Amino acid sequence: MTRNEAWQLLCEFTQTDSLRKHALAVEAAMRHYATLLGGDPDLWGVTGLLHDFDYERWPEPPAHTREGAHILRERGVDTEIIEAILSHGEWNVPDYPRDRPIRKALFAVDELSGFIVACALVRPTRLEGLTPKSVKKKMKTPGFAAAVSRDDIHAGAALLEIELDEHISNCVAALQTVARELDLA
Repeated sequence: MTRNEAWQLLCEFTQTDSLRKHALAVEAAMRHYATLLGGDPDLWGVTGLLHDFDYERWPEPPAHTREGAHILRERGVDTEIIEAILSHGEWNVPDYPRDRPIRKALFAVDELSGFIVACALVRPTRLEGLTPKSVKKKMKTPGFAAAVSRDDIHAGAALLEIELDEHISNCVAALQTVARELDLA
């Protein structure tokens, strides 16, 4: 599936601007990690772009991810993409373990990308100058972006076997490449 086809599919199933922006943020982070971990940036990018494409229609587990996987299989999407998307849902881990770089990266960047966007939105300079120290300070505030799992952010860095500061820096750098599309420029 090309990036353009993935974008069209995302827009077909996702009407919410914020969820489309989340997909763009995760796509950017996945492309960044593909270059760091020896993956295919296009394949990893499409995975990030589509990871939540079914969420508006099927927000509850296990339908979320599984309904999307069914649609992707019908459209002939690469199995690596489908299984990585399935692996980001905790309910699918027994069948789709996070045992490959693409699966680890998707889990690791999903929550953190959303949290970084939330941090940037409350800063006058947005992503510019956003540091790991600032992000970690916000993580200590339970009411800030309360829906974001801090445990998943920590677990993601551990899964990638990197320090949290480095993981945050990587994701901030990735999101800076799409700052205009995220309205964070």
